[in-house]
Amino acid sequence: MYNQYNTELKIVSSEIKPDFNKIEYKYLKKLNKEIKVEKSYYLVKRFFDVFVGLITLYLTFPLIIIFSILIFLETFSNPLYSQTRVGLMGKPIKIYKIRSMYKDAEKNGIKWADANDPRITKIGKLIRKTRIDELPQLINVIKGDMSFIGPRPERPEFVELFSESINGFEKRCLVKPGLSGLAQIQGGYELSPSKKLQYDLKYIEKGSLLMEVFIILKTFAVIITGSGAR
Repeated sequence: MYNQYNTELKIVSSEIKPDFNKIEYKYLKKLNKEIKVEKSYYLVKRFFDVFVGLITLYLTFPLIIIFSILIFLETFSNPLYSQTRVGLMGKPIKIYKIRSMYKDAEKNGIKWADANDPRITKIGKLIRKTRIDELPQLINVIKGDMSFIGPRPERPEFVELFSESINGFEKRCLVKPGLSGLAQIQGGYELSPSKKLQYDLKYIEKGSLLMEVFIILKTFAVIITGSGAR
């Protein structure tokens, strides 16, 4: 099947486990050495992730509770769930989310979410538009699986697919995935995977604390306007 970007998406059975070995770890490690970033940059970034992550989780916890209750009343299923994504250097991580789709949304296999996707609930549309469904990932940020800023973590099935069809897609694994990134403030869900990759690579190659601040400020604007949501 094809999505709105004419990218072929194969429906993958939940019983099939993606081959993480297809991401060449030696290749990634070699590229990682070629990217020269000051150690202080990572230290400041990590301090920010933990300090601001704890404060943000404390402040937004009531929102997580409120919308979890609303989702439960709408779907009668567990409103909070974990999902496997690909993290730093291709390692699988478990990220946390508030449910935005009906419980049996993937009974026929994994599918890329489309605009006006019927699997998304009414409350789900709201929390996806405002990115509230991603708030539980603050736990991932505090744990160190993710960062506030970085390429969005993709599902292993899509990483495998796009790594085969889009040259250089696996380079996204050179940094920690993030809650938001350069691609998200430039269009988010509206961008094709290849266009997202261009922005992600720009962040990886030219990332700086100034760019981090810029992305964070722009992210607030995106949340307020709901642009790029689906």
